[in-house]
Amino acid sequence: MNRAELEILYDEHAQAVFAYLIRLSRDHEETRDLLQEVFVKLARRASAENKISDPRGFLLRIAHHTWVDLVRRRETGRRIDAALAELPPEQAAVLHLKLRERRTFEQIATILDIPPNTAASRYRYGLDKIRNLLRPLYHELNK
Repeated sequence: MNRAELEILYDEHAQAVFAYLIRLSRDHEETRDLLQEVFVKLARRASAENKISDPRGFLLRIAHHTWVDLVRRRETGRRIDAALAELPPEQAAVLHLKLRERRTFEQIATILDIPPNTAASRYRYGLDKIRNLLRPLYHELNK
């Protein structure tokens, strides 16, 4: 699919796809982002040999899957945050510094005023707890 064909599809169907997504999202900024993602996915998937018999239906299907992916990411993020909240504060601090701040164990040890081996063991124990807490989510996502 060339740029001109993509522009025609956008002109003909973007309003309908936006209307569908706004019903799901109820947020104009998020809907604009989702609409852009739909057309980026279309541009990446479509080829000259792959003619689409029902362009609007195809776009709505992409929109639906894009929305579902967003909801799953949100749900996953919430569940990860909830699992992190269940950790002892010492382990949560190390995991935060390691994963979100991308600090080394040496740096974490300095920040928390603990030995590097203690930082590493708190990280390992914290990961084990997170893994156990998130195991149901893993199985749910991989059904």
